[in-house]
Amino acid sequence: MDLTVIALTFAAIFVVELPDKTFLATLVLSTKYRPLFVWLGVGAAFAIQTLIAVAVGGVATLLPTSLIQVIAALLFLGGAVLLFIEGRRHHGTASEEDGSEFAEKAKDVRGFRQVLASFMVLFAAEWGDLSQLLSVSLVARYHEPVAVFIGAWAALLTVSGLAVLLGRTLLKFIKLHVLHYVGALVCLALGILTLVEVFA
Repeated sequence: MDLTVIALTFAAIFVVELPDKTFLATLVLSTKYRPLFVWLGVGAAFAIQTLIAVAVGGVATLLPTSLIQVIAALLFLGGAVLLFIEGRRHHGTASEEDGSEFAEKAKDVRGFRQVLASFMVLFAAEWGDLSQLLSVSLVARYHEPVAVFIGAWAALLTVSGLAVLLGRTLLKFIKLHVLHYVGALVCLALGILTLVEVFA
């Protein structure tokens, strides 16, 4: 298991996920439910979805190496474009997203059932997310599924933990468009590095 891949995956997923709807969803849920229960439910949803993304990336490694690298590069570059567009959308304007849609999906439950409710909301919201596509790409690029899983899940747990503990405070000091641009640069760098390997 490569510690460098774990660190790289953690950094990439963390930067991409911090301005994502997942952060907002976790923040909103933690105002409605007990924060620890929200974090446990969200963490379980992330574990399953990261495992699926890593499995898909593992299957992709059975394809020819050059084809995998081109696909991974395109996914990275596509992620960079999406994040740049999101950054432009948020730049200079107040975000219209307030998380109300997540509050509406959260059932009025008590006790440990809040874990399951949080799990269900995030599990439904996270499909096809950029962090999943990046996880697939990172497995395809580095052939280190366990390292990518650890790095990605740790990043997602950290982001959701920040949302639960410091969400509203962070949003006051950190501009979403800046985070989107940083994420776009990370994806762009990964895409370029992957293309350089293909054509070197």
